[in-house]
Amino acid sequence: MPAFAKDQSIQLPAALGTMPTGSTVSEVAKLLLKLFTSGEIEPGTRLPPERALAASLGVGRSAVREALAALEILGIVIVKAGSGTYLRDSVSELLPQTLSWGLMLGQPRTQELIQVRHGLEVYAARLAAENITDEGVARLTGYLDTMRASKDDLDRFVEADMHFHLEIGAIAGNVVLQHLLQSIRSLLRVWVERALRDRPHADLAVAEHQLILDALKARDGDTAAKVMGDHMLTAGARLTETRTTPAGAAD
Repeated sequence: MPAFAKDQSIQLPAALGTMPTGSTVSEVAKLLLKLFTSGEIEPGTRLPPERALAASLGVGRSAVREALAALEILGIVIVKAGSGTYLRDSVSELLPQTLSWGLMLGQPRTQELIQVRHGLEVYAARLAAENITDEGVARLTGYLDTMRASKDDLDRFVEADMHFHLEIGAIAGNVVLQHLLQSIRSLLRVWVERALRDRPHADLAVAEHQLILDALKARDGDTAAKVMGDHMLTAGARLTETRTTPAGAAD
């Protein structure tokens, strides 16, 4: 039997135990990695929700969220929108000790990632304006409509926000660019969620996304790049403001 049952009622192996008070995100990730590579979980198993994992480990939900985001980047788990987080196949073949935890965990270079994301998102918007189809416009409109309807449900709002940007990367038609954007977005995911703290932040984000969508619908690459750049500046400022929030704090 997998360690995680289908009903998501889990019991961590006794050898792992719970985390000491004040454990870092890196320590949480290493413990999860040890579990995921132990052979006790079958490949393809759906993992419990973040809240259940946090309760089992005795740490804050934010620490689990950041750890899973890093493990996703490293190819150990896969997140399927609307379905959950799954253990990838062949995880046992990984060599965890060779991974560069310094960048992904512990002390992430958040500001540098924000700067890189800014440039990539602007470039993606310009390319998307050249390549967008009516179907692409419809998908982006759907994500923006979800954002507009979810201002009081910030988890759903953030999910739609993420898909809006990933869709622009897909429309841009550059697979490398798309993967880079998805990787950076995953690394910054916890900061994105913290940055959208209230209704005024959501209102501003919706207005900025509407300007981006309008420029893309007009197939105007210059304007799309400009309004995306403006959005990245305000979004980057919000992300930077959240960096002082303790990673392991319960939420």
